Amino acid sequence: MNKLPILVLASTLVACGNNDDTTPIPTPETPTQQARPSYLNISLLGGDTTTDTTNNSGHGFSTPMPNLNAQELDLHLQGDTHFEMSFTTAPNKEHPELDGLGPVFNNQNCNACHQRDGRPSTLMPLSRTDKLLLGSNAGIFLRISLDDGECAKPTNENDYCKNSPVPGYGEQLFHRGVLKARDDWSENPFIGQASVWLSYEYSTFNYPDGTSVELRKPVFSISSPWDAVTFEQSILSDPRVRFSPRNGMPVFGLGLLELIPQEQILALEDPNDMNMDGISGRANWVFDAVKAQQGHPNPVSLGRFGWKASTPTVRQQSLGALRGDIGITNSLFPDESIAGTFLHDSYLSRTDYQDQGIDSLGQPEASDEFSNAVVFYAETLAVPARRSIHDKSVEAGAYLFSQIQCVQCHHPNFTTTESETVSIGGREAPMGLRGQTIWPFTDMLLHDMGEGLADNRRDFMANGREWKTRPLWGIGLTQTVNPQAGFLHDGRALTLEEAILWHGGEAEKSKNAFSELDKTKRDQLISFLRSL
Repeated sequence: MNKLPILVLASTLVACGNNDDTTPIPTPETPTQQARPSYLNISLLGGDTTTDTTNNSGHGFSTPMPNLNAQELDLHLQGDTHFEMSFTTAPNKEHPELDGLGPVFNNQNCNACHQRDGRPSTLMPLSRTDKLLLGSNAGIFLRISLDDGECAKPTNENDYCKNSPVPGYGEQLFHRGVLKARDDWSENPFIGQASVWLSYEYSTFNYPDGTSVELRKPVFSISSPWDAVTFEQSILSDPRVRFSPRNGMPVFGLGLLELIPQEQILALEDPNDMNMDGISGRANWVFDAVKAQQGHPNPVSLGRFGWKASTPTVRQQSLGALRGDIGITNSLFPDESIAGTFLHDSYLSRTDYQDQGIDSLGQPEASDEFSNAVVFYAETLAVPARRSIHDKSVEAGAYLFSQIQCVQCHHPNFTTTESETVSIGGREAPMGLRGQTIWPFTDMLLHDMGEGLADNRRDFMANGREWKTRPLWGIGLTQTVNPQAGFLHDGRALTLEEAILWHGGEAEKSKNAFSELDKTKRDQLISFLRSL
């Protein structure tokens, strides 16, 4: 059976340097010789939206913002229920609000990819030589598209730099399906568009001091694609197809990130590295589905969410996942992901379900009431407070974080807009999110992370070597919330240390500076990250 191996990459965790810049980073000085970092003893990372009631527990990411009013809290709790709702195959006559799953999909509910509102579990085969079939326990999937070159500026003429879908598949590979979603289901009646397998390649990183760390890189392969028999050229043989893994990411604090004024983010751009510091962050300008729905003549906005900053709002990110990952249509995305494909038409002709993405009244499967609540939930999850901020090791690590230039990409803080008329995802923003000084440790920009981490797949303006700087707030609670969670976009790093060592490209210099620290100082920097 033919299988296609796919090289995958990591996203940014530590800050950026440039492997072509020969300017050395100085050996870290003692804290008394350095300027005091602005974030040294900051505890309330989300300002008034911060919580410390559950920030040492498995529910550290699942608390509503404490400054919501009673009406907002009710809507948040309603969205919490929807976030964990598992959908079923249509029709479900007893519970029609649950039907509409698929017919091909990756998971049945939001929580499966965002376990306890954090990261999903990293899957590991039984042995190093085994391959693991992705199934219902997978919080990861593959984005797909056709290679169509770079896109320098989104315009109406180039369809706003949207990725070119793979004919017959779309822009996401669905490894699960409802019963008999395909007619060739004899081996697996719940197979989706294809079977996806996971294995790992292993390598060793050697520190200058003689210690070493084992690293693992996921490799994905595909078998049993639905078009392998029906069509002469399948997804396995088309050289234009590009794949990239997408792991679920934490969903707290997203409303705050959406309310960072655009000018604050753009002020950090330096695409041509004019200051010659080796850092060349740039914005991703992307299609805005909310603007398009409102009839805006140029539906393009600053990308803020996703591994490559490919969505501009929490609403588009959330409702896109509802339709894409689960197959539940909604008013922003009213068509099935595979509508009009041979696979979907075949499914409709072979079953009595007639799952075309609409209910008995011709409306999308998710009502606006449902959609608005689940979006509001994602917008209003509290940011966990820092811990152990006065621990001497944590304080020393805070100085090192600045000294080896991590803050060049992991920009510490912003202030959310104070405007009284601001909207969030096309709707009025809660007052409690406005005017907050927040400490997410991200510049919200794209950075070239090097060929070793490249997926070679464009995502709007982001090229195959670029990834958005991930926020670091809450990262120290990741494995408290889910002990099996990994770091980076595909969960490959089982520790923060491994995540740092995967960085290259613009981050090469900072990674090398970290590796040249003695073990005590490396542990101090990790202690600082764990305090976030």
